[in-house]
Amino acid sequence: MKVVRFTFVAIVFALALTPIRADEAKDKDALFANAQAFVEAFHKGDAKKLASFWTEDGDYTDIKGRHIKGRAKIEASFKEVFADNEGLRLRIDSESLRFVTPDVAIEDGTTEVLHADGSPPNKAKYTIVHVKKDGKWMFSTVRDSEFVPPTNHGHLKDLEWLVGDWADETGKGNVARLSFAWGKHQNFIVCNFHTAFRSVTLGGGVQWIGYDAAEKKIRSWTFDFSGGFSEASWARDGKTWMVKTVATTRDGTKATATNILTPIDAETFTWESKDRMLDGKKQPDTKPIRLKRQK
Repeated sequence: MKVVRFTFVAIVFALALTPIRADEAKDKDALFANAQAFVEAFHKGDAKKLASFWTEDGDYTDIKGRHIKGRAKIEASFKEVFADNEGLRLRIDSESLRFVTPDVAIEDGTTEVLHADGSPPNKAKYTIVHVKKDGKWMFSTVRDSEFVPPTNHGHLKDLEWLVGDWADETGKGNVARLSFAWGKHQNFIVCNFHTAFRSVTLGGGVQWIGYDAAEKKIRSWTFDFSGGFSEASWARDGKTWMVKTVATTRDGTKATATNILTPIDAETFTWESKDRMLDGKKQPDTKPIRLKRQK
């Protein structure tokens, strides 16, 4: 199947709370009606109708930088796309609409074209310049650019040193292994962990480390394969990370602890647990466990 070069554009937006002029709400209604008509024409594969939303000399620049000038060429491009791709659907997310003058409005957002065969959608950011001619709103210029998914990498980059495989060999046959990896779009760091004795797994689980935008801090959620779970908040103290944890065991017992991760060098860090409480009873601190990066 030929790759869709267009990212088709529709307009969906919320009414402003305080209109800056008396007829602005009417203009927004007109733009919304245009959007509905555009989506209907798109789903019908009507290239001529879609091109009619542009001014006669309007233009479109796609995500690859291809510039199409004039309504006739825009119509031809739509025909080419529909000829190679049946059953395309349109999904949009309008993020902002502002009126530069009573006859010019600029809209920004993201849009997706979905394929009938279930293949990944084409997604992009867009900017539309709407102009009003003879009382009718039309597209003057449409520009697409690459869509970059939002990411929390900036908030989590101080933990990037954890990414990789780690192991602790106790010398008694027990081996603790941890594997940290970035999740999709680097919004989480995901840790898979397990403890084994002579190649027999004794326990394990998975932990998701992410950024809590509401609390403005790093948090984690851990799920033990035995049925227990916990959540924690992370704070940095110099090069050491303090992880305050609240857990619930499989049988419902509550536990709390402060787990401490201290990088020694690029290949080594230590893990220990202090201030441990189980069912309201104080537990002894653990001795530091030394973990080495695996090649």
